Amino acid sequence: MPGRHFLQIPGPSNVPARVLRAMERPVINHRGIEFAELAKGLFPKLRQIFKTQHGTPIIFPSSGTGAWESSLVNTLSPGDRVLAFSIGEFSAGYARTARNNGFDVELVELEWGSTIPPELVEEKLKADTAHAYKAVLTIHNETSTGVTPDIGAVREAMDRARHPALLMVDTISGLASADFRFDEWKVDVAVACSQKGLMLPPGLSFLCVSEKALAAREKATTPRHYFDWAPMIARNAQGFFPYTPATNMLYALEESTDMLLEEGLEHVFARHGRMAEAVRRAVRAWGLKIVAHPGAESPVLTAVHLPEGVDGDQLLVVSETDFDLSLGNGLGPLARKAFRIGHLGDMNDLEVLATLAGCEMVLTRMGVKLDIGSGVATAQRFFLDNPLPKPSK
Repeated sequence: MPGRHFLQIPGPSNVPARVLRAMERPVINHRGIEFAELAKGLFPKLRQIFKTQHGTPIIFPSSGTGAWESSLVNTLSPGDRVLAFSIGEFSAGYARTARNNGFDVELVELEWGSTIPPELVEEKLKADTAHAYKAVLTIHNETSTGVTPDIGAVREAMDRARHPALLMVDTISGLASADFRFDEWKVDVAVACSQKGLMLPPGLSFLCVSEKALAAREKATTPRHYFDWAPMIARNAQGFFPYTPATNMLYALEESTDMLLEEGLEHVFARHGRMAEAVRRAVRAWGLKIVAHPGAESPVLTAVHLPEGVDGDQLLVVSETDFDLSLGNGLGPLARKAFRIGHLGDMNDLEVLATLAGCEMVLTRMGVKLDIGSGVATAQRFFLDNPLPKPSK
């Protein structure tokens, strides 16, 4: 089919041409001077992306699941208690990773579409007078429901409870799309990956760890090798990795972080928030319901409930085969009952409008009653009435 394929899932996101061109460079010696200069230049940029002066960024060749595991095996010992909050598929997955690695997980399951109530965090931690919980697992952006919890409020709840547990945050789909403040929120371990807001292909995972987390690693007794922080940090300080790195992905990371910092992070976040609001207004114009509860909606993606009798899996087939448009499927209890629109990374107003137009045609073909053009027109009006200020240089 002529024209470009519209990849509007909540990740992998579209990879900009600049990043693709950077990956085309010849592979170099990963033990040489040129590589060391490349690697050493990446970590200050990652600190800016994580908004930290004190945290230590770490890069692993893995998916985000690898970063989950690394965050746990470096800071905890077998049998340690962990408090986790499930508000969707991926927050539950983080907790499942902890349980599968031998930790004692108390999972608080909340309604899909809801956020993490700070008062509940405070209540659970105040009740733990023996400080048995060694870590609190949270999520910055729940990709299955389109919810962005308030991590700053979670940290404030932990402080009010005077609890020493580590704050561990999955920002896999949030980093570089939704505002994340490692230092301000006193996060101990943040985990992320390449194929979301960083606008890279899949293949890299990232952590940012606090001094408190590094101290916890010294006492943790969980076996670890590939995901051990110590050899990675030691070699990174010299510009190298303890094993063969994904060299051309690092070229891509250099380019994507340059793009984000050239635009300015605050402009990046404003752009995402504005695109998200336009999509939500379009969804409401169609008469459909958004999964995320009001006030908890994500700037990264929008999950949409489908009307009774409309099969979500079939909708995705029609979307791809008839319109060359990829949308996200419903997960868990939302399987076949919802779909997800990704609006993250390398996107602008016209791409949002084209995506909404495609969604209208797909929904209509699936028998959903809506006025063709209603969502697009609503988004157009929002964009016109709310221009995005140009990035400050």
